[in-house]
Amino acid sequence: MYILGISCYYHDASAALLKDGEIVAAAEEERFTRKKHDTQFPINAIKYCLKSQNISIDDINYIGFYEKPLLKFERILYQHVENYPKSLKTFINAMPSWLNEKIRIMRTLKKKLGYKRKNVFFIEHHLAHAASCFLVSPFKSAAILTVDGVGEWTTTSYGIGKDNKINLTKEIKFPSSIGLLYSTITAYLGFSVNNSEYKVMGLSPYGVMDRQKNEYYKKLMSIIDIKKDGSYRLNMDYFIYDYKDRMPSQKLCNLLGGSVKKPDEELTQRHKDIAAALQMITEDIIIKILNNLHDSTKEENIVLAGGVALNSVFNGKILKNTKFKKIWIQPNSSDGGTSIGAAVYVYYSILNNERNYVQKDAFLGPEYSDEKIKSFLDKNRINYTTFKSRKELLEKISKLIFEDNVIGWFQGRMEWGPRALGSRSILSNPCNPKMQEILNLKVKHREKFRPFAPVVCKDDAEKYFECDIPIPDPTDFMLMVYPIKEKWRKIIPSVTHVDGSGRLQTIEKNQNPLYYDLIKEFGKLSGIPILINTSFNIRGEPIVCTPLDGYKCMMGTGIDYLVMGNFLIKREDNPKHIWDSEKYAKD
Repeated sequence: MYILGISCYYHDASAALLKDGEIVAAAEEERFTRKKHDTQFPINAIKYCLKSQNISIDDINYIGFYEKPLLKFERILYQHVENYPKSLKTFINAMPSWLNEKIRIMRTLKKKLGYKRKNVFFIEHHLAHAASCFLVSPFKSAAILTVDGVGEWTTTSYGIGKDNKINLTKEIKFPSSIGLLYSTITAYLGFSVNNSEYKVMGLSPYGVMDRQKNEYYKKLMSIIDIKKDGSYRLNMDYFIYDYKDRMPSQKLCNLLGGSVKKPDEELTQRHKDIAAALQMITEDIIIKILNNLHDSTKEENIVLAGGVALNSVFNGKILKNTKFKKIWIQPNSSDGGTSIGAAVYVYYSILNNERNYVQKDAFLGPEYSDEKIKSFLDKNRINYTTFKSRKELLEKISKLIFEDNVIGWFQGRMEWGPRALGSRSILSNPCNPKMQEILNLKVKHREKFRPFAPVVCKDDAEKYFECDIPIPDPTDFMLMVYPIKEKWRKIIPSVTHVDGSGRLQTIEKNQNPLYYDLIKEFGKLSGIPILINTSFNIRGEPIVCTPLDGYKCMMGTGIDYLVMGNFLIKREDNPKHIWDSEKYAKD
């Protein structure tokens, strides 16, 4: 039985394919269109999923869609009517896309896919989030928390999952939303909404992380009513996202003591303190919700999804600050992950199949054989060398990293979700104190304050990090920030953030043997079996998908070498004028 899950029209459109309950393929549309956070119907991602199994749309038994469009449309109409006439302009701008495509999903499925069956299930948005984290988790029962901007009406939901059933018992509704609060402050700090919230998270340790001393913590807390159980309500006098196409209001700007930061304006201590205040408030609210959830469910396991579940700074504190013993988080927790949620909900909860699958890795995207990679390189007259053996590859690349070269690492199936996990990664030396600056300025083209993540083999993690024991599986997906043990901070400065922490990725040999062995091989040379791992892309672009994407990214940046399959491409050996040409032979 094949079930196709689809998410689209808001941000991070994606598709996922289940075969007899197992996720066999999943990808975001942005990876194919090269348009970051692409919202459009994920036709390319769907074609990839079908091609991966050599099937056609006629072989799809059911389709799960990640929300109920009519219920969401009801909320859109309600909020605009309630705020009329202030909302008129936004209402007029929103209606064409709603009337032409967003509520006409069945027509789109027939027109773009040729899907003629009526077997389409529309799953409520937060239920899709809940399914994406519980039904593929290793737990037979668990408490569930989903937190994002907004679905149809819901912004936060929680409940319990047992076997193949999910019961969301409580919810907080729009316009009160932690996710939209975080996005509003993200916009206030001059970053892009639904794209740069993680930058605010990375900026927060530069601010005053003390609730008594941070004046902006007190100011923001004054406009949020938080109950003992974690339920909350925003004072909407300070927010305009319910009727405007922008977020910070003038009243909020006045409260925070200044206008919205311009993109080219320098970050001041005030901005950093605001980021810190936002992070602390987010943590305060969710900790209260989780403690209440534990008391009401008596569960030892917790699973999370929704965009706020990508807040890795907070995730690393959950087990220490609640009574939960084990945790699992969907690696693609934002809207992209709901295509998996919709598909597994149909298979397990609606069709009542017994759970038989656990998502143990995120390698669900396209893969390119050495034959295909070689064909691409040869057709485009790209200079390269071929490794004679696996041993030579490991020894050569670990030595290049040890010598402070920056490596583009293109191996196996592309990762699912926003984190590079060792298939489409940029790797470099964490022991070089200048490497963070080199990567930010010459490779990633991004802000100087942004930290880089360490990757370590799971069997070495306890030596270097103050992590939860046993080490939770979400570290496999780079979803937890932990303190680096003090004795190592000066030895691995380029992955040590200003507060002494690192966003940890762990890897086990059975998940990705080549990646695991490369880390170990680097450890033989350096004495430190840790690498910098950052996503293989530059600012403003999605993570690379194809050999062409990887090559163009290397040639347009300061990446020194590209390891693509069994081939090594050196940037200096190839004429730079080729990299931006439109005359490439497609791979």
